[in-house]
Amino acid sequence: MATTLPRTNVVIIGCGAAGGVAALPLAQAGIEVIGLEAGSWVTTPDMAPDELRLSRGAWPPGVQKVNREIPTVRPNPSSPVTRGIDHPMMNAVGGTSVHYWGQSWRLNPWDFKVASETKRRYGASRIPMGSTVEDWPFGLDELESYYEKVEYEVGISGKAGNIKGAIDPRGNSFEGPRQREYPMPPLRSTGYTEKMAAAARSLQWHPFPGPAAITSRPYEGRSACVYHGYCSGAGCHVNAKSSTAVSTIPKAQKTRRFKIVTEAHVTAIVAGNDGRVSGVNYLKDGTEYFQPADVVLLSTYTYENARTLLVSKSAAYPNGLSNNHGQVGRHYFSHNQTSAVSALFPFDLNNWYGTPSQGIAVDNWADDNFDHAGLDFIGGGMLWVYSERRPIAAVNAMQGWLQGRPNWGSAWKAFVKENADRTNTAYLQKTTLPYEDNYLDLDPEVKDPLGYPVIRITAEYKENERRIAAFIQDKMEQWYRQAGAVGIQKAPIGGAMGVSTHAYGGTRMGDNAETNVVNRWGFSHEVPNLAVLGASVMGTSGSRNPTLTVQALAWRTADYLARKWMTVAG
Repeated sequence: MATTLPRTNVVIIGCGAAGGVAALPLAQAGIEVIGLEAGSWVTTPDMAPDELRLSRGAWPPGVQKVNREIPTVRPNPSSPVTRGIDHPMMNAVGGTSVHYWGQSWRLNPWDFKVASETKRRYGASRIPMGSTVEDWPFGLDELESYYEKVEYEVGISGKAGNIKGAIDPRGNSFEGPRQREYPMPPLRSTGYTEKMAAAARSLQWHPFPGPAAITSRPYEGRSACVYHGYCSGAGCHVNAKSSTAVSTIPKAQKTRRFKIVTEAHVTAIVAGNDGRVSGVNYLKDGTEYFQPADVVLLSTYTYENARTLLVSKSAAYPNGLSNNHGQVGRHYFSHNQTSAVSALFPFDLNNWYGTPSQGIAVDNWADDNFDHAGLDFIGGGMLWVYSERRPIAAVNAMQGWLQGRPNWGSAWKAFVKENADRTNTAYLQKTTLPYEDNYLDLDPEVKDPLGYPVIRITAEYKENERRIAAFIQDKMEQWYRQAGAVGIQKAPIGGAMGVSTHAYGGTRMGDNAETNVVNRWGFSHEVPNLAVLGASVMGTSGSRNPTLTVQALAWRTADYLARKWMTVAG
């Protein structure tokens, strides 16, 4: 029998990038909020810049609950499932924002209107066959103020390219209009990124420094970035990385209306016969608790958002919470890195420091920024080159360049010593669309340690996405060679959509309850006091990392709840 706790106004399940943002406007509005976090607090010693330790996943035990719930993967229903041994996400206060790269992109205007704009410009036949893509229920103009709010509250560095319609070529000239500049200037450039920027300009492209959730100067009591490296997959021991654990969560806690319960493993969201949720069941230290709440916000990342809804069955929702229309798990897609391009240069790049968010982007070939009339795909990709190199990773990267040379001994050591700082791999983010036969459901056989089924991913890259990848690889090769590269390697294109840090869909947002799980404010069409936060509500990805959009949407949902409290909470 679960122990029933005192009632609260709001329960947020998951205190990561999204939940950790939503807590702030709610607490500031005087609403009592409890956050249930499956992980624990990550401390400064946990963030020591040690490549060997970090490559072995040496985080505190409480943060890796997620590795016991890794989804299974198959490209299609006729294929057997596979399952990895490591999950790219993490459980912790702050979630994966503790150790992510920190790239913090706004979506472009086209990303909100992919279906209608494609039909208008190229005709309805250009929507790929089988795609379930539909326009967002609102455009960039409605989300812009929330983007800005998060950029200032979290702490984002960057250079605006379009302020109120005035284009600044030092920033991204393709971006939608914003009202003001970033709160901090961009992270500093390096000799390598300056060389790549010059090469892009010589091609008549438009390079610019990308936005980062990393402080380029002291900000709200936190240190500026010291560019020591070890930023990819690691926390920041000087708190320059603007995770919610060091930005919005402490601010929410200062109101004394936000409390976090750590190492709380949520097992179900409880719904009554009236269709409303009444609270959340969770386990902590082997004891089961029931936390009653007026409103529940689900913020556990794309895979766990879908899984939590599907396992939360009741008389009112026999197929899973908010799933009476059969839409939970539908419209899934992801940004798996299956089209990387690597280059070998005849000179050292001096990249033994820095952060992956310290780089140069080219947006000329992203989204619909170029004419697709003569092409056989819609969408595009962003090109990104960056600093940061680690010794072990640099040596491992050499394996692909041996080309018949010994992979051990003195000759191998000499080759590695000469070339370890002469390679670079680009980070390419591409448009990915949802399709009818790409989806999430519960695996009928594989269970977590508590006996609950894990999520099963059934998804593969379609022809439109394969063509984008080939196109973008060619553009990246052109850029590298213009900068002096003497060798190029392209990763194979396509395959199954495996577990990703950029996973979308499963609880899509839209006005039509027949094809979407949540409405334009992020609240369930079927459960009036349940909202879902995260990229699972997004219907398109653009050529962008999702985090800033996820956080802007979370703030927007929380703001709506605070303004409409009596209506939503009943």
